[in-house]
Amino acid sequence: MNTPIPPTGETGLQRRLGVSDAVVIGLGAMIGAGIFAALAPAAAAGGSGLLLGLALAALVAYCNATSSARLAARYPRSGGTYVYGRERLGDFWGYLAGWGFVVGKSASCAAMALTVGSYVWPGQEHAMAVAAVVALTAVNYAGVQKSAWLTRGIVAGVLAVLAAVVTACLTGGSSEAARLDIGTDATIGGVFQAAGLLFFAFAGYARIATLGEEVRDPVRTIPRSIRIALGITLVVYGAVAVTVLSVLGPDRLADATAPLADAVRAAGVPGLVPVVQVGAAIAALGSLLALILGVSRTTLAMARDGHFPRSLAAVHPRFRVPHRAELAVGAVVVVLAATMDVRGAIGFSSFGVLAYYAVAHAAAFTLTPDEGRAPRAVPVLGLIGCVALAFALPWTSAVSGAAVLVLGAALYGVRRAIGGT
Repeated sequence: MNTPIPPTGETGLQRRLGVSDAVVIGLGAMIGAGIFAALAPAAAAGGSGLLLGLALAALVAYCNATSSARLAARYPRSGGTYVYGRERLGDFWGYLAGWGFVVGKSASCAAMALTVGSYVWPGQEHAMAVAAVVALTAVNYAGVQKSAWLTRGIVAGVLAVLAAVVTACLTGGSSEAARLDIGTDATIGGVFQAAGLLFFAFAGYARIATLGEEVRDPVRTIPRSIRIALGITLVVYGAVAVTVLSVLGPDRLADATAPLADAVRAAGVPGLVPVVQVGAAIAALGSLLALILGVSRTTLAMARDGHFPRSLAAVHPRFRVPHRAELAVGAVVVVLAATMDVRGAIGFSSFGVLAYYAVAHAAAFTLTPDEGRAPRAVPVLGLIGCVALAFALPWTSAVSGAAVLVLGAALYGVRRAIGGT
């Protein structure tokens, strides 16, 4: 028996998004600042094994997307893995997934906002980051369809910039780095750490699942949108990584502060550098917009169940969005953006999101064939991959991420002990 799809009356959200809108929101979250920023630290970790790390991250992302799509079709409600974990594994596991997502993605929001600031106004990154968060929170407050329209323009611009980078690297003057041997210095640990860092750039398809109450025909739309968005992202990331690595080589890429800008400069097209810088800022804005959207919807779902203050579950009577949750998330991200460091936020965010997907795979494993279960190997491989990548991250990210999960579990225990619901 299928779980009924929630109504969209006075107290519900409105189903306004079609397949193309959902795909664009997923692309806006994935094809963002991650590809502009994550290649250098990944190359530093994986060396010439960078492409192997990208392939490993893509494999884990595919498993995550498959499990998420099957679960989202079964439970088309706001909240993503928070809902799936609660329904399939029990209240605690759903809560832990939601906690990991909200905390990890809030840090990711701060990282994206700081990336905007570093490109728009170097030296005033924190001030610009706060301004970006305030502006995009206002856009999300005005309605999810307006967010989809804005994201569509952002995605088109970023794809155009990335296409220009690939073209410049393939047709520009050859460099010494292009003749380097790029297959001899990789280690297993380095490849896994590179994959964990690159995973940061792949995690946006969850945004589609968290919008389960705002897409039309969610049983068909959500799985289809996730597959399309992930497929496009894999092609784009693969093309960019191969061309940038071929121009700079692993050592120069590892030392680059702006890898794509350095690549077009090395390819003999310095005039394209300002375009790449603008593209990076636009990409970060797109990611930030989609991230705030997704975190607020998970906050809404958890508030409905009493894990967060129930007042955060309110839906605006005109705009049909969880306006209090969006304002609360925006306020938290403003504080983080004013105080956090970008590189630390990437690793911390990756750990939280990998924990989130580990719960999704455990939930997907419990689906029956009648419920649209994927082959059992998919959730098993995905779960193993998530755990392996999480603990292959830099130790500071792994320790801080694990500590935050423990804190979340402790808060859950306290709430239960004092009789919370």
